[in-house]
Amino acid sequence: MSENFDSLEWKVFKSLSGKLGSVHTDAEIYAYIEAAVKSIDPTADKDKVDAIFAHSQKFDPVDGYIRDPEIEDIMINNTENIFVYHASDGSKKAPERLNSVEQLDTLVSKLNMYSTSNVANGHIYDVHLPNGSRCNVVDTPMGPAITIRNHKPIAYSIIDLINFGELSYNLAARFWLYSEGLGIEPANMLLGGLPGSGKTTLLNAMFSFYRPEERIIVIEETYEINTKTQENCINLETSPDMSLQDLLSNALRMRPDIIIIGEVRGVEAKDMMAAMSIGKSVMSTLHAYSTRDIIKRMEHDPMRIPQDMISLVDALVVVSQVQKAGKKHRTVTQVSEISGMETQVLLSDLYNYDYKTQKSSEMLPSVTYRDTLAKASGHSPTEIIMEEERRAKILERLNKTGIRDLRSINEFCRDYYDNPAKALARINSADLGTLD
Repeated sequence: MSENFDSLEWKVFKSLSGKLGSVHTDAEIYAYIEAAVKSIDPTADKDKVDAIFAHSQKFDPVDGYIRDPEIEDIMINNTENIFVYHASDGSKKAPERLNSVEQLDTLVSKLNMYSTSNVANGHIYDVHLPNGSRCNVVDTPMGPAITIRNHKPIAYSIIDLINFGELSYNLAARFWLYSEGLGIEPANMLLGGLPGSGKTTLLNAMFSFYRPEERIIVIEETYEINTKTQENCINLETSPDMSLQDLLSNALRMRPDIIIIGEVRGVEAKDMMAAMSIGKSVMSTLHAYSTRDIIKRMEHDPMRIPQDMISLVDALVVVSQVQKAGKKHRTVTQVSEISGMETQVLLSDLYNYDYKTQKSSEMLPSVTYRDTLAKASGHSPTEIIMEEERRAKILERLNKTGIRDLRSINEFCRDYYDNPAKALARINSADLGTLD
């Protein structure tokens, strides 16, 4: 179809800028396009409407990448280059390119139909595509630059991450205990890492562990976390009119048991700590390269959290991209617990990855959180350790029996919380015993 800016198609796309951001079905999109076509050219027939609708659904030359679950990001540097980030192979230059400025502008006009916000007098757009992918469009001196974060329709589970080598059964079992806290004391947990390290992927995988009765509020700048396993869960997303701090303050009025923040980076950190101080369990990600760096980020601008409040955090986890056999590989590189306060926040390092040997250290037992959970639950510290070991064996058994996806793991966890003995018998693991 023509790229002519005077064409009916071009006028339709431009007239629908920002109109389809909250539209999700093909039928609704078609209705909007049909109405726009008839408004601009009342003589247009159904074949013309059908053709414009069909073209609006294809984002060439990157349409195939948008539909590829192994592609995480697509970067279009005006008409010159296109790069993609592959889940296994990392960043690479794509053979495709845009043939002209007109083709680039047509692509931008199609994307902008789904824009949800624009700033800087319309020179920066955020776009939500119907398949769940998120896109940023910004004007540059060389033309629009487009970055697309692909939506993964099936999120990785904790067992997927084990099979990828990102963490062990034992470490996954500890995260299970941190997430669920025996239904009494889930840990306040911060996940650090650099951009693209896999923080959100790990946070997402832990959704299998939440109890069905928990009221969960998820707050993100861009909707990424797959919350479909939880019925009593609300997803909130920031906008130019609603900041992360606004949504976090309001979340406390929504009777949450657990608050999950996609990423904390500024003054909203004080509201996060305030939520912890009144007994809400909080999990969040932030940019940091070590657990000590997480603490430093919290102590200094723009967060400026007092040291005595930082001790409300139970566990710190760092996920990193490391080089293995010449390829980038995501792995958990550090786990620490806050163990006290002297002249600085004291950390107990329970797990570390050695970059030289490319091996992880033995995971040390939890002490601070274990004792907190033992006190809250009435169980002995030894029983807490035994339950963690039991859960590691359960995860291994689930993997062997083919129970690996997020929803199936969540269904097993629900059964386990309701009737541990019956759930263990279901996977032929009744000999593991239960926590009485």
